[in-house]
Amino acid sequence: MAAGGLRFRDFYSTGTACSPSRASLLTGRYQSRNGIYPDVFLPDSRGGLPLSEVTIAEILQSHGYRTAMVGKWHLGLGLNGTYLPTRQGFQHFLGLPFSHDQGPCQNLTCFPPNISCYGTCDLGEALVPLFLDEKIIQEPLDFTNLVLKYQRFSKSFISASVNDKKPFFLYYASHHTHYPQFASAQYTGQSLRGQFGDALLELDGSVYELLNTIWENGIQNNTLVIFTSDNGPETMRMERGGCSGLLKCGTNTTYECGVREPAIMFWEGKIQPGVTSELASTLDILPTVASITGASLPKTTLDGYDLSKLLFNGHPSPRNTFHYYPGSIDPKKGIFAVRLGKYKAHFYTQGAATSETTPDPDCHETSFLTFHDPPLLFDLSTDPAENYNLLKGGIPGDLGTVLNEILAEHNRFQKTVKYAESEINKGTDPSLKPCCNPECSPKPDCCRCEKRRSSVKGLTWS
Repeated sequence: MAAGGLRFRDFYSTGTACSPSRASLLTGRYQSRNGIYPDVFLPDSRGGLPLSEVTIAEILQSHGYRTAMVGKWHLGLGLNGTYLPTRQGFQHFLGLPFSHDQGPCQNLTCFPPNISCYGTCDLGEALVPLFLDEKIIQEPLDFTNLVLKYQRFSKSFISASVNDKKPFFLYYASHHTHYPQFASAQYTGQSLRGQFGDALLELDGSVYELLNTIWENGIQNNTLVIFTSDNGPETMRMERGGCSGLLKCGTNTTYECGVREPAIMFWEGKIQPGVTSELASTLDILPTVASITGASLPKTTLDGYDLSKLLFNGHPSPRNTFHYYPGSIDPKKGIFAVRLGKYKAHFYTQGAATSETTPDPDCHETSFLTFHDPPLLFDLSTDPAENYNLLKGGIPGDLGTVLNEILAEHNRFQKTVKYAESEINKGTDPSLKPCCNPECSPKPDCCRCEKRRSSVKGLTWS
């Protein structure tokens, strides 16, 4: 994909953790507008992505597209599946309603034969269930063949859509390389990077399988494929948490490695291969897809831009700004940083436990919330690691104009945001933890089931 598509150097997710960033990707709106803050949903969370929000799946389904989601949802479950993907525009769903680390470790058998997953997880939340649409078909799920199920489902969905001459939208949200790492037998022990590398190999293999299915069905000249991620690595987990490279800190911070992501957009014969430093974000996916397909945009405030002219004609990106929210949003403080062109200004900085173990003290949990006036200013074109504050010795005359423009953008954006009620702060209810045998006892150990062969509306796999 990278060799044959357009690779982005400056591509951003809106959130420093899973739930906020996924909500923004699907809606084209910052999490402050859709209420998916602070932090992430738990298995027994009362809230979820509001049904009033319009997702990419909804605009495409209304435009005649078949829609399906595979993998990690993490945007709420709710009573009787209120917030599942099937209530948000996806006709089919095969996957997990929350993160796979939110289940008891003793039930995560990932590397055969019977070796525990590589890493730690949150004990005692709920047995990890595999959903098909709105029904649990396996609990706890078997990680040794999970990706194989995803691949078979995805291939069946794509092939059925092509055979029926229907356009389709597939949102494949891989669990790799989120901890605890796992891989199927085909990839276990195959990487010099250890079990983290095995998981990364399986991610690469799953992308290959999807691309190969597109070629097998002869639709490579009529299919846009987008590859990106939701947030930066948890450096506290060291070799189990990924690598931040030259970027600063990691997840749960508003430094670059918290939200700058890899991204590739690939369309055989339509997008010229190359590398771009034009600014772009997951926010831009919805308006770009709407423009390409002719689907109608939601009648609400969007924070994304149409990138189609950048993709197809090499024009500059319409995006020249990006706004950085922390994990724990406080409407009184608002955004922590602003990027304007090549410059980035930090108004607040704060370290995080999830960005520990790096040698940079700015990343650590002991780096407490700090307000900066004047802000910290970095030139990301020459200093992507955010090492050299351009305003450390005062405000040089040639940067005064830049600073004034950033301050104006900061104030402009703050005035546009009407903070939605927090969905995550709606609290929890233990009865919402998913169980395939809801009347059984004692929970969660009695929540066990498996359906070996599954089918929905013409899609069949095992």
